[in-house]
Amino acid sequence: MAALPAHFAAWFAKKGWVLRSHQHEMLEAAADGVDALLIAPTGAGKTLAGFLPSLVDLSARPGPGLHTLYVSPLKALGTDIARNLQAPVDDLALPVTIETRSGDTPANRRARQREMPPNILLTTPESLHLLLTDENSAVFFRTLACVVVDEVHALAGTKRGDQLALCLSRIRTLSPARVVGLSATVAHRQAMLDYIGSAARLVEAAPGAAPEVRLLPPPGTIPWSGHMGLQAAGAVLACIRQAGMTIVFVNTRAQAELLFQEIWKHNEENLPIALHHGSLDVAQRRKVEAAMEAGRLRAVIATSSLDLGIDWGGVDQVVQVGAPKGVSRLLQRLGRANHRLDEPSRAVLVPANRFEVLECEAAMAGVAAQALDGDPPGPGGLDVLAQHILGMACAGKFLPDDLFAEIITAAPYAQLSRSDFDDVLRFVENGGYALAAYERYRKLFRDAEGYVYVATERVVRQHRMNIGTIVEAPMLKIRLVGKKRGFGVPLGEVEEYFVNLLTPGDSFMFAGRLLIFLRLRDTVIEVAEGRGKEPKVPAYEGARMPLTTNLAARVRAMLHNAGAWGGFPPDVQEWLMLQRRRSRLPGPDGLLVESFPRGRRWYMVVYAFEGRNAHQTLGMLLTRRMERFGLHPLGFVATDYVLATWSLERPYDIDRLLEEDLLGDDLEAWLETSSMLRRSFRQVAVIAGLIPRHQPGADKNRRQVTVNSDLIYDVLRKHQPDHILLRATRSDAARGLIDLGRIAALLRRARGRITHMVLSRVSPLAVPVLLEIGREQVQHSAAEEFLLAETEALVAEATLESPTERKFIRSPRVRNMLVDPP
Repeated sequence: MAALPAHFAAWFAKKGWVLRSHQHEMLEAAADGVDALLIAPTGAGKTLAGFLPSLVDLSARPGPGLHTLYVSPLKALGTDIARNLQAPVDDLALPVTIETRSGDTPANRRARQREMPPNILLTTPESLHLLLTDENSAVFFRTLACVVVDEVHALAGTKRGDQLALCLSRIRTLSPARVVGLSATVAHRQAMLDYIGSAARLVEAAPGAAPEVRLLPPPGTIPWSGHMGLQAAGAVLACIRQAGMTIVFVNTRAQAELLFQEIWKHNEENLPIALHHGSLDVAQRRKVEAAMEAGRLRAVIATSSLDLGIDWGGVDQVVQVGAPKGVSRLLQRLGRANHRLDEPSRAVLVPANRFEVLECEAAMAGVAAQALDGDPPGPGGLDVLAQHILGMACAGKFLPDDLFAEIITAAPYAQLSRSDFDDVLRFVENGGYALAAYERYRKLFRDAEGYVYVATERVVRQHRMNIGTIVEAPMLKIRLVGKKRGFGVPLGEVEEYFVNLLTPGDSFMFAGRLLIFLRLRDTVIEVAEGRGKEPKVPAYEGARMPLTTNLAARVRAMLHNAGAWGGFPPDVQEWLMLQRRRSRLPGPDGLLVESFPRGRRWYMVVYAFEGRNAHQTLGMLLTRRMERFGLHPLGFVATDYVLATWSLERPYDIDRLLEEDLLGDDLEAWLETSSMLRRSFRQVAVIAGLIPRHQPGADKNRRQVTVNSDLIYDVLRKHQPDHILLRATRSDAARGLIDLGRIAALLRRARGRITHMVLSRVSPLAVPVLLEIGREQVQHSAAEEFLLAETEALVAEATLESPTERKFIRSPRVRNMLVDPP
């Protein structure tokens, strides 16, 4: 306790707390004036450790001006932290002012904060960028001593993280502030230390109690395919019943809506169970959060909207319905339960199908080994850099040499070449060679001494209306109307494209209600409660997370090792044994490919385990090559685990089909005709400021943005194919939409090690992917009946056994192989 002033030590003692070693190390880092990254499990007092040095310093040296800036990815988290920070400030009577700032902050309060900054300001990356574009930013930040970045792992490696890193580089120019990062889960430590600061100190808290994670298979026969897990609703409700408070996590918002409905069908006791996801109206989400905090709920069905942020101490367990897709993601969700360091967090994994059983088993092994996963942060986006350069010009004139020197101190841009910087600056200045003739793209100018200035005040206003790196599909508000409802009750938002699928009278589920679509009035969807046709469920773009590389490797290794199967549900054990008898099992190295006839087609199944994005791209490339080979491909389907194609001719020469040069001419030819790059360019153009979504006096709708970006894309491809935004587009697509890195790794792994099994009929392991064909198009009962019949036929075909085979599968010797490999 020697590191604490006496009144702080007395406050700790009154609370019954002892200063933990990592909190002491954070005080030492502050005393030494160095940046620090704190990795601490939930319940270890991580937030207090981040703020304690600031409170101690403000207590010893009170005064006006901004002292500490707190940045988090969530607005709600800032509000919660501000409330929690107020407790020690009040208890110790510290002369400290604390405020929040986000897009929801009233204009008069934002203006007052610029004139009289609080000592501690809690904000988001977007609001921080906006503050730095102000012409008086140098005065505002000159007293800043510390920046605390919470949930830093959720920012680094994203475009929001790139934006924040650039903001930190400017802050270091304006003030002597040190930077502190806080995180519970860090997979790539050195990369995260570099993000915080080139000489940042690593501080680690002692680990807490090991988490307790168990598998809860769906009742009855485990489904062969499907991702919703609705058949487990009764079992999930039983878990809820046995605990005080439960968060039930799912992977998509549509799944949240469906599972919420299904659980309530079983909820005869009327246990208070709520729904929480990012498209619900903010007021409704806040009501749910307040009810959680007050202990009035037994469960919340949630998406990633509750992955980060507010720590509710009353959460007893987490239930994950559907596979978690990564060890780090599962650990993050585990951290929502039980905020006591000396007690284990408890989680229940509910797989929706047989492959998800394998993934859940692999994830549990990863959690036990604390094997965090996820890709390391990559280079910073050039579109984000363009936005930042314009923002710095809004704050005041600059010399390009000075700005470049400042920018390369940010970790994502440490390797930025001067030529790329000059190209981005030239784009911000006049749009680049192909667009320089148009007045609206001239945003900067230079004087005789080389200083760069913003062109007009309108450019400044337009930039401040368009900051940020989150480019979402255009959203339309849903309003519940009725005779006595006046203007209606807001329920939330859905993507514009979903509404295009509806006709008046259609019903769909949203916010836990069955709604009837009445009409679209301007940008508002008017709905009524009731029953109409078969309900549709809101679909959300970008909702599915791909399987991580490390978790995929664990699944492959587990499949190859029969000794690991002993704890699997009997259905899954028999499935894998039958696969080994009929064909082969995928291994940790190499690549298994199966081909077999069915109907009048030939199917080829590639067991790649590289995630849905990579498999979709591979499917596009592979079918193009199959066309050149004369195989007449008809289509493909991709899941997180496998890729399946079907063609009129039997696949042959698989090694040539999957050669590494697939990423050469075939990739280039596909990209030339694919809409993938157009979609990626649209996002890059919006972030870079080429196409503003919001303008003084008018906003662009989705169609206007699409048309404008497509026209510009065609112009640049024709007249300036090396334009900086086209380079940024290809880089984005390679890292995200088409996942080239994982495809390249797969093809390298497969070179010379492809096992091609030519079968007489579908294999057991191939059944799930074949059932995915046409699943998303099922919209009426006749089609659903056809799909059910097809499921029965496929399963029967894959599992048909002769008496000899049946005897083999059920023999004690084979059973014993599950525990002791031969």
